Parts: sequence; structure tokens; C-alpha cells
Amino acid sequence: MKLLLDENLPVKLKYRFLEKGLKAYTLRDMNWLGKKNGELLELMLQNKFTSFVTIDNNISYQQHFNNYPLQVAILVAKDNTYETIMEFFSEIVEAFNLDFVGPRAIIHPGYK
Repeated sequence: MKLLLDENLPVKLKYRFLEKGLKAYTLRDMNWLGKKNGELLELMLQNKFTSFVTIDNNISYQQHFNNYPLQVAILVAKDNTYETIMEFFSEIVEAFNLDFVGPRAIIHPGYK
């Protein structure tokens, strides 16, 4: 699995994924900061990424995922801080063990 973290997530998350044995990269690592979602998804396919993590809830409405055989984890939480995301990090990692393609919401247990 080759995972890309969206620029709206804390860079420190990369190291938590690496600790779990996942090959994780940030947009900064790839020099892709500022790329729009469609271009970003194309670059991911060209560079053999399999998974994408974002907190951008609009991505599922903006893109047609039938064209992109990628796992897209959309985090739903009150904010995008490292502390908040770590509260449900195990659920995020577990989601990537499921057989899915396209967007999948992963909801913080305290989200209302």
C-alpha cells in the first residue's frame, strides 16, 4: 500500500502511518502542494499510489471515482488537529484493511 496524505492534514500523521507499516507520503514529499483534486488523483495513479487520506468532505462530490481505482479515506471530525485525528487513528488504519475503492467516510466517535 502506498498512501498519500492531503495537505489539510498534519504532517506528523505520516510517521504514525509509517509506524504501522504503511508507505506514507505527504503532498510536500511529492512536490504536489497546491494541486487541484483532479490533477492530484491523476498524479497518484501515475505514481502508483493506492490510497488517499483527506479531511476535505467535498472531494466525493467533486470527483468521479469510477475513473480512479483508489481508496479515499475522508475523515470527518470537529477539526484537523493531530490530537483530534489521533483519537480515531486506529479506525483510520483499520479502514485500509477493508476491500473498498472510492470514497469512504471515517467518522470521529465524538463528531456531532
